[in-house]
Amino acid sequence: MARPSWNDEMRSAAVATLDSKQWVKGRQVQQFGKEFAEHCGALNAAPCQNGSSALWAALKIAGIGPGDEVLVPSYTFISTATCIVLVGAKPVFVDVEDDYYCLDLNSVKQALTSHTKAVIGVHLFGQPYDPRIVDFCKENHLLLIEDAAQAHGAQQQMSDGEVRVAGAMGDVGCFSFFPSKNMAVGGEGGMLTTTRGEYSSRIQSITNHGRTPNLESIELGSNLRMSEVAAAIGRKQLNHLEKWVNIRRKIAEQYTLALHNHPLIAAPQVRQNGLHAWHQYCVQTDYPEALQAHFDKLGIDSRRYYTVPIHQQQIFANHPQHTKLLPNTEHLGKTLVAIPVMHELTEEEIHRIISALKTFQVGSDL
Repeated sequence: MARPSWNDEMRSAAVATLDSKQWVKGRQVQQFGKEFAEHCGALNAAPCQNGSSALWAALKIAGIGPGDEVLVPSYTFISTATCIVLVGAKPVFVDVEDDYYCLDLNSVKQALTSHTKAVIGVHLFGQPYDPRIVDFCKENHLLLIEDAAQAHGAQQQMSDGEVRVAGAMGDVGCFSFFPSKNMAVGGEGGMLTTTRGEYSSRIQSITNHGRTPNLESIELGSNLRMSEVAAAIGRKQLNHLEKWVNIRRKIAEQYTLALHNHPLIAAPQVRQNGLHAWHQYCVQTDYPEALQAHFDKLGIDSRRYYTVPIHQQQIFANHPQHTKLLPNTEHLGKTLVAIPVMHELTEEEIHRIISALKTFQVGSDL
């Protein structure tokens, strides 16, 4: 499902950084943050340990805590919700769209209470969320945290006509550089971005024990720093991100064309005026187990994501929404199957995957 990119350029950058013996708190991290902010169109960016720590830090700098409610989709990775609990706030689970798989605006509106302080929007699988979420949060004075862990290189036209890149579609953006993502850093890694001036310096300080440049701690933070070696690799990968995402889009277009009028499999849709980053290409079928078995027999990997909604998982057994039905969330968990769309796929592999899609039949031996 993933094949991290690695070449001599990245290897040389990593070795040179190790040879420098400046392994933490140096130029590579500073430059990586600057260059990533420029890529997103954000005011500032701060490299950190991983996407989960970025989500925690985003809530902390906004002062979200006990007594506050944060609206979050239940169809997403677990850390999108557990970060809320870690700061003492209450996650309120909402449904997702049936066509684009991101936060459903009507569900968000229905969940709004006087205790709601923030919304965590997820660009799921690389699909940007509904730009009207941005408008809704502004109108209701809610913090919008952008979970862009799967959306490196995604773009979306906003309601005012402006095109924004993932990382600048909310107040604070959170990225992951886990090896399966569109770009990586040779291990674990993450990034905080912000479009708000009052958070510009704080995203830096919270990753370093809440300290100011004179080393005085002025707020509760932690050691969330990224290593210099990881940042050096990330800088090189960032230079290739646009090309890699374009490759993913071309592969996705081939899959979608192959699935036209397929009787058993539906291709994923792309939001109007948006550019999907295709971290995952998830087809929809009423026969997910059979499709996976078909791919297995042909030696092709596939994966089903989030088959148990977050609010129904054991960690939230005492949550008031534990037994609540979120129809689209339930349906997607039962019908979506992810197939390889990584930019490192060879032409031969792409053709094998397309052939596998076209030949899928329920009960087929192929």
